[in-house]
Amino acid sequence: MEFTQAMEKVSSLERFGSMPGLERIQLLLDKMGNPERKCRYIHVAGTNGKGSVCTMLAETLRQSGYKVGLFTSPYIIEFCDRISINGEMIPKQTVADIIDEIFPLIEEMQSQELPITEFECVTALGFEYFSRQNCDIVVLETGLGGRFDSTNVISSPIASVITSISLDHTAVLGDSLELIAGEKAGIIKHGGTTVFCPQQSEVNDVIISTAIRRCNEIITVDMEQCKVTGSTIEGSKFVYRDKEYEISLSGVHQVKNACTALEALTPLKAAGFNITDTAVKQGLKKAFIPARLELLSREPLIILDGAHNPSGLESLSKSLREYLGDKRIFCIMSMLKDKAVGEAMVHLEGMFEKVYLVEIDSPRAMSADELKRIADKYFKETEICPDKNSAVQRAINDAKASGGAALVCGSLYLASELRNIILNTLK
Repeated sequence: MEFTQAMEKVSSLERFGSMPGLERIQLLLDKMGNPERKCRYIHVAGTNGKGSVCTMLAETLRQSGYKVGLFTSPYIIEFCDRISINGEMIPKQTVADIIDEIFPLIEEMQSQELPITEFECVTALGFEYFSRQNCDIVVLETGLGGRFDSTNVISSPIASVITSISLDHTAVLGDSLELIAGEKAGIIKHGGTTVFCPQQSEVNDVIISTAIRRCNEIITVDMEQCKVTGSTIEGSKFVYRDKEYEISLSGVHQVKNACTALEALTPLKAAGFNITDTAVKQGLKKAFIPARLELLSREPLIILDGAHNPSGLESLSKSLREYLGDKRIFCIMSMLKDKAVGEAMVHLEGMFEKVYLVEIDSPRAMSADELKRIADKYFKETEICPDKNSAVQRAINDAKASGGAALVCGSLYLASELRNIILNTLK
């Protein structure tokens, strides 16, 4: 089987399952010989920040000399970047080979009315690859939720890490912070260690009560012990618990993610991992993840950000005000129809000189017409742009002419589609 054929098979599966639960993914993994039982894990859930925390942890462990698997979603550059070992993406032919082996099992289950979803298939692929490669540890990011997320088939991880929680995927996870926190806290296993950064009181109550009920040690981030000593669009410097650190991920909100990663190292050290201060500092500084306030160009200034929910766009707004000052910003935006679009956009109200509205190549995409009806409430000038290449060129030209900035935001899927277009345009 070739990689393109494998992708066609994976894409043919349902995106979301009609039946919640872990029974189907567990049955598939049983048929595969339970590759998920052959590695150790640190499990990370949350609404925002989990990808950044995972990347920081993986890079720190890599700098410590370990063979580290990293599972994240969704992908930004290409499918294979969601499954990697020590920074190297899973080879395309390996994807094809594993899918060729497991797809007959998936088809067998489908014939028994036990359909496997696309994400369950990708999760099984990741477990199999990490198992075959004998990873010392896997940093495992949940997909949409936690409790019924297919990554949650693992037994007790070394740590269960909960990042920032806000309203997102409300149709699936619930329409309140308490309900969403309950779903995310579903990754907490009996007798483990829970690491989280205190946030809204209703979220804290859910996480703490779940951790206590499941007999977990609780480790919390103490932001009173953190002081930011410098921050630019190219990264931040900070002191946490009297030690100096530097991160290359942009945005002051990434400091909180870095502190969460630092606290997650405590149970790793207790589990026998040798992690030096030097490795930690190198890991945090080297950690990179696309589309997180990513600076694609300095002249003209072009920024790519995957923020797509109220909390994410609030962080983006704060960063833009801090780093760009009074610069005129020309934005390319699209969003998914299952997001809290209006509640998210309000954080960016009045910030843009012009907004070019495009549609993501996804069945979940909000139509440009509907997006414009909402966007017109918050921005002084919006325009539907059917051609994404044209939108990119126009926003870049506007930024050049005004000495301002071009920004892409609203969806990780949009960031994925436009990243290469922008980089090719700049060549």
